[in-house]
Amino acid sequence: MSGDRGYEVELVLRSTRVITPEGSRAASVAVAGGRITAVLPYDTFDTEVPAGVRLEDFGDDVLLPGLVDTHVHVNDPGRTEWEGFWTATRAAAAGGITTLVDMPLNSLPPTTTVDHLRIKREVAEAKAHIDVGFWGGALPDNVKDLRPLHDAGVFGFKAFLSPSGVEEFPELDTEQLDRSMVEIAGFGGLLIVHAEDPHHLASAPQQGGPRYADFLASRPRGAEDTAITTLIELAGRRDARVHVLHLSSSDALPLIAEARREGVRVTVETCPHYLTLTAEEVPDGASAFKCCPPIREAANQDLLWQALADGTIDCVVTDHSPSTADLKTDDFATAWGGISGLQLSLSAVWTEARKRGHELEDVVRWMSTATARLVGLDDRKGAIAAGRDADFAVFAPDETFTVDPEVLHHRNRVSAYTGRTLCGVVRSTWLRGERIVADGEFTDPKGHLLTRPS
Repeated sequence: MSGDRGYEVELVLRSTRVITPEGSRAASVAVAGGRITAVLPYDTFDTEVPAGVRLEDFGDDVLLPGLVDTHVHVNDPGRTEWEGFWTATRAAAAGGITTLVDMPLNSLPPTTTVDHLRIKREVAEAKAHIDVGFWGGALPDNVKDLRPLHDAGVFGFKAFLSPSGVEEFPELDTEQLDRSMVEIAGFGGLLIVHAEDPHHLASAPQQGGPRYADFLASRPRGAEDTAITTLIELAGRRDARVHVLHLSSSDALPLIAEARREGVRVTVETCPHYLTLTAEEVPDGASAFKCCPPIREAANQDLLWQALADGTIDCVVTDHSPSTADLKTDDFATAWGGISGLQLSLSAVWTEARKRGHELEDVVRWMSTATARLVGLDDRKGAIAAGRDADFAVFAPDETFTVDPEVLHHRNRVSAYTGRTLCGVVRSTWLRGERIVADGEFTDPKGHLLTRPS
């Protein structure tokens, strides 16, 4: 139906705290056809709810735009015992995430050709509980495949500058990076980079064993700093758009800030585990905490938070990188490196953010607005505003819970957050105006497969 003010209304979601681009306020959000049609005063429907309109009133729970996670390893097909679209998207939905972009590894085959992308899309289509897009991969021998992948709708291209951990996705040396960058810049694409320098890694002490201090020494900050310096230099020379993945080294922040002042088109992400966990608290043998680059010291974490506050770091994403439990051995050298964070990312970041004086509006900017902008979906996702998809999370910011792996929805319930008390509970998640999960109960999959806006 059409309201008397000219907007369409099928559904109204109301809260005393709605996070909008203008800030937090009491509001009624009108929805029709899966889109937000208007953000109205809270009391708009106090006297009468029009016939055929459903009103959902969330009281003092906060209505957020659904989160957009642009760094997720779903591993499907090929390593589906590690994860899969069914389980990953359920975990994401339970955590208030309504859009994810899947990394081109560790699936088999990797998303490095159009045929491989087609396989990935066919597998995902019937299993996606939330909207799903795809990154392509840049390998030493697939420059010819980059433009066809771009034309087929991938959101950009991931490259490694050090070994990826899987043999089917080799890293690029500097010459190969430059060649891929030139090709991608030629059609206006985005290159996203795992930036660790292999020479620094090779020269670092590699002792192995259960001591976290030894693992941390094996992945020094200098490896990140050198790789980021190389990436920035090439991007400036080629006028390419580049994005630094999962930044953990605070030493690289001045390099990034200076590059931006000089006009280099570089953006940066970090992850919940770098913002909420510290090296000092990682027990020896606890490889649930292993990721690459590694979780670093508390002083380093403080500087990452400062960079989020001043805008040097653009966004926060999970880098959800799961594996089977048997690969998480007590030897940090051989254990799989990756942290599963989809379901807990919002609560984990909010728990630490509020301690540091940040507001929920900041968290929404880092985990929804900026990530949607990164992949060109900011006309559809990332904000509660007229014309955007009606994707929401209903969030109780003051309620706490203790992380129990048994209630996690990703396939392998290995978590670095086990036993931690987190603040903020996702009550329900909505995709295009339909509630897709509430109190642990899911609907059938309703996600769409997304392509890069042309």
